Amino acid sequence: MVIIMAILGYTLLAVAVFVLDLLIKNHIERTRMEGQEESACGGRILVRRYHNRGAFLNAGEHKRELVTVLSLALTLGATVLFLATFTFRGNRMLKAGLALLLGGGYSNTYDRMVRKYVVDYVSFPVKNTKIRNIVFNISDFCIMIGALLMVIGSGSEPAKR
Repeated sequence: MVIIMAILGYTLLAVAVFVLDLLIKNHIERTRMEGQEESACGGRILVRRYHNRGAFLNAGEHKRELVTVLSLALTLGATVLFLATFTFRGNRMLKAGLALLLGGGYSNTYDRMVRKYVVDYVSFPVKNTKIRNIVFNISDFCIMIGALLMVIGSGSEPAKR
């Protein structure tokens, strides 16, 4: 019963990331023009609509099919790893990291498969224009945080069968 509750909890975390990001992306698509920029959170973030046709920083934008296949393959591989972690007790940080990574990964993969681009919408108002022009979405942050938690979690708790 405890294992089922753990699987359910971590799965709900992944689903929550996916749904939240999808709702925000849909809102951005309906309410913003491409390139339109608006300050939010007291000027600490910029909200804009950007269509990323590649991977991070538009890498592979001219090979979108390859980026989509790689995205799907990596997400499915992470899903297998996620399910495998439930064969042992403990290591909650690894499991939470995988849940965040999967929620974000599935959201961006969904965009690549359905929209043919990933909707990005958050950037930071810094003076360096190269950094200012990088646009993220919630999934990107969850992928980064999830990967960090996985690295920290993979060395912090010994797995118990």
